[in-house]
Amino acid sequence: MAYVTFLSDDDFRAIVLEILSVGVAAKRKAETKFSRNVIDPFSVLLEMGAFNVGYETWYTSEMARQSQKTLSNKIGAFHQRLLGAVSGWEDLKVGKGVDLVNNSRKIIAEVKNKHNTLKGASQAPLYKELHNAVMLNDSKYKGYTAYYVGVVPKKPNRFSTPFTPSDKETSSRCPENPLIRQIDGASFYALVTGIDDALEQVYKTLPQVISDCGAKVDLGDAVRVAEFFKAAYVPKPPKPSSRTRRPASK
Repeated sequence: MAYVTFLSDDDFRAIVLEILSVGVAAKRKAETKFSRNVIDPFSVLLEMGAFNVGYETWYTSEMARQSQKTLSNKIGAFHQRLLGAVSGWEDLKVGKGVDLVNNSRKIIAEVKNKHNTLKGASQAPLYKELHNAVMLNDSKYKGYTAYYVGVVPKKPNRFSTPFTPSDKETSSRCPENPLIRQIDGASFYALVTGIDDALEQVYKTLPQVISDCGAKVDLGDAVRVAEFFKAAYVPKPPKPSSRTRRPASK
């Protein structure tokens, strides 16, 4: 049975293996650099005391902290690679102005891992880049729709809205343009694949793909992590009204 319905197993494994390799290399680099760097012994003792942990636990945590930044910077690339491997879509790699393109549907996209990956001051410049890409006469993407994608949204709600960030240079918001939009990850996966639960498919099968790449995620741990997926993508049901009906008057 295929991992997901919109991507080949070979492509999925190759993309996951690439990201895992980055993490392994980052861990090895952190271990090598650890013996070379000067460690603040006061900070170590205070961290051990404040967090009530021993040296081995502190060391493991420090190795993870130093490695994590390198890996986390690649998670956005993970989604970019997956989406770019879907039929009709192309991953433009780094340095091509935007991340993804579908020429038949006239769509381009800039993919970021989280809603806050791109800080506020950097959003107006991105808007201008997308504006130039879809509005200038000499752009090969003129007339396309441009999406700024935050795969992990701030709140577990789906949306596709005009992208109008604040512009410090003008002290106002960038003008609304129907060709420049902001969208959450689940909605964009659905837009790319035509499958409403495409992102959930990726998440649910990822432990198996990781295992097939020679790494491992404990199934019990995966169940616990599933709560984070729900918190990020599944809206909470509305709370029942606290009002009580008054009995009908006689």
